[in-house]
Amino acid sequence: MRESSSAAASKLPDYLRDTYTWAYLDHRTVPWLDSPVVVSAILWGNASRLMNRAVAEFEPGQRVLQAAAVYGDFSQRLARRLGDSGQLTVLDVAPIQIANTRRKLAGWPHASAHVADLAEPVGEVFNAVCCFFLLHEVPSHARRLIVSNLLDAVEPGGRIVFVDYHQPRWWHPMRPVMAMVFRYLEPFANSLLADSIDRLVPECAAFEWHKETYFGGLYQKVVGVRRSA
Repeated sequence: MRESSSAAASKLPDYLRDTYTWAYLDHRTVPWLDSPVVVSAILWGNASRLMNRAVAEFEPGQRVLQAAAVYGDFSQRLARRLGDSGQLTVLDVAPIQIANTRRKLAGWPHASAHVADLAEPVGEVFNAVCCFFLLHEVPSHARRLIVSNLLDAVEPGGRIVFVDYHQPRWWHPMRPVMAMVFRYLEPFANSLLADSIDRLVPECAAFEWHKETYFGGLYQKVVGVRRSA
């Protein structure tokens, strides 16, 4: 995939710079946040389980788009699943994240990472698309653009997999804690919890959808398969 050369595509979105510089754009914090221990702690010990559930949706030999860089070893797990006959393409708007992803995927010649703004059309079609904990980090208007573009990048009969936060059950012991996290650290998450991913944009109607929730409803996996006709 060719790097985008347009100024619009290479410019970091305001919401990313204003809200998440500390988490995704700071050379001092990226190595720390990328460690498996921290990733596991952030997801309350569910990181490996959620990664495995997402990766299991794909098959060896597929061409898969990963929407945005992911901390931890998610990309390596996905590359391993696709095997030498498959192809993994990772797109992210932040050059620092692409550099970090390329470092982690150095041993996987069938995997590549490129700077691109997913709020713009992807420009290619894939067997499948994976979006792992991205949607809660973008405001509603950008979320809809991203989902539309990712759906358009799925070939007929192909699938898209979203894993992200979900509204926890009323009795969940972590519900008050997560309410504070969403208020102060993840300000766009509540708008995702109020939406259904499978009805977020008109393009969703071209897919058959299946949803599972985990850890008392705090996390969701939503899988869509594009109808062949």
